[in-house]
Amino acid sequence: MGATSIKKTIKNFGLPRIIIFSFFVLLMITAGIINMDVQSLMGDVIRRWGMYGILVLAMVPGIQSGIGPNFGVTIGIVGGLLGALISVELRSNDFFAAYASNPTLVAMMSILVALVLAVIISSVFGILYGMLLNRVKGSEMTVSTYVGFSVVALMNIMWLILPFRSQTSIWPIAQEGLRNTISLEADFSNVFNNLLGFYIGRTYIPTGLLLMFFLLCVLVWLFTKSRIGAMMAAAGTNPIYAKASGINVNRMRILGTTISTALGGVGIVMYAQSFGFLQLYNAPQMMGFSCVASILIGGASIRKARIFNVLLGTFLFHGIMAVALPVANNLIPEGNLSEILRIIISNGIILYALSKSKEEGK
Repeated sequence: MGATSIKKTIKNFGLPRIIIFSFFVLLMITAGIINMDVQSLMGDVIRRWGMYGILVLAMVPGIQSGIGPNFGVTIGIVGGLLGALISVELRSNDFFAAYASNPTLVAMMSILVALVLAVIISSVFGILYGMLLNRVKGSEMTVSTYVGFSVVALMNIMWLILPFRSQTSIWPIAQEGLRNTISLEADFSNVFNNLLGFYIGRTYIPTGLLLMFFLLCVLVWLFTKSRIGAMMAAAGTNPIYAKASGINVNRMRILGTTISTALGGVGIVMYAQSFGFLQLYNAPQMMGFSCVASILIGGASIRKARIFNVLLGTFLFHGIMAVALPVANNLIPEGNLSEILRIIISNGIILYALSKSKEEGK
């Protein structure tokens, strides 16, 4: 009976996740053996969990609506960056001057404006993107990958010609074109990280960041339980049956794509405030791959995803990234082993999940 229960537990949780979790624990033990600050590493793991969580959450509506893992979430990320840049520009033009006596309030107003603009811009992009995916049914993952790359390439041009004039954003010598990395120290850097944050030993808990992540998880979960959410899931699971039941499958796919893209916009704003910088040009290009890898490592498939997969997958994937890279650099300081490990882990997980999806389809 005991052996049967163990086998059932392993099957439910998933052998790959047990192996990856064991690897994470082994890395933490190794970090302690080589005298690294384990408590600070754990704080970094928790911070990255909140930083990347909303971006990974963006995968859920896409998968449930039938477009599969949204490799094109970079479209939403670009929209979020644009919203954040507009907020920075408004601050530099004294848009929040009425609250200048309270820097914390200015920072909160600034990030709220950035989030609202990110949702609006990313939603518009998402509708257009969803309409495109409706025309390429069956090839969504391939098309979304290249659409994401194309949008990033297009924005490389736009970042140079858009009329932003904030001195923290543009190149200081030429006085035109946006910098590769834009500091948010004067705007909304670490606003949510510092909100209600506290230390446990040397481990910092960014309470506000985690609460924002959990709140959006709850909202997405509630949406999936709603009537429209159920219709969207039905359209994604069995489009023929859904169509016969009177559900507009194409509309549901556009809805899922739009929500996914909007969450990508919100996610990059939350990521940027935690990181302290906006990164433009080619920086967002590969972010979709880490988001897909995270939710797949959490137990999602290309056809089904739950909030639990987001929570678990983000913690495991970015926990390993947060610990494995400094441990690898400490053990083998020569070369760029950390970057090699990141590529191997993220792409390896995606390949494994896609191979399992083929087995499920048999």
